[in-house]
Amino acid sequence: MASIFNFDWFHGVAFGQQKQQARQRVMLKKFPQVGPEAAGSHAEYQKFLSELDARTLIYLRDGFSYELKELVDVGLHNNLLTFECEPVDEQYKVGSFIVTVPFDEIVRVEVYAVHPSEKPENVPLITGFRTGPADAMQPQPRDEPRE
Repeated sequence: MASIFNFDWFHGVAFGQQKQQARQRVMLKKFPQVGPEAAGSHAEYQKFLSELDARTLIYLRDGFSYELKELVDVGLHNNLLTFECEPVDEQYKVGSFIVTVPFDEIVRVEVYAVHPSEKPENVPLITGFRTGPADAMQPQPRDEPRE
């Protein structure tokens, strides 16, 4: 079976269009009365639009998922996606993790746009850096005492 994912989905114009679509759909919900012709001169609309966050979540066949922080250019590899991962665990946020995954292992990609003032309190759990997919459902034991 041929891979349905391809590098073009995750860089340049195509990736930008995915993020732009997510942002536009947020704006349609927030400002339904502002038409496309008036959006450019509508100050509140433009301010809100400029503050939108867009997250990209990549789900793998083995149950792991990662938040794509930034694509990493390591040269064109027609069957691999390389990116810097946004780690979920605090102890990993001090460094930088570069992840490379085969496109055949990617089962879903989500681009999620939201304004910082409207972020839900229950954010999606990203399971990267856990020992296995089942570990994401169970609390991790801690060696150090909690404060």
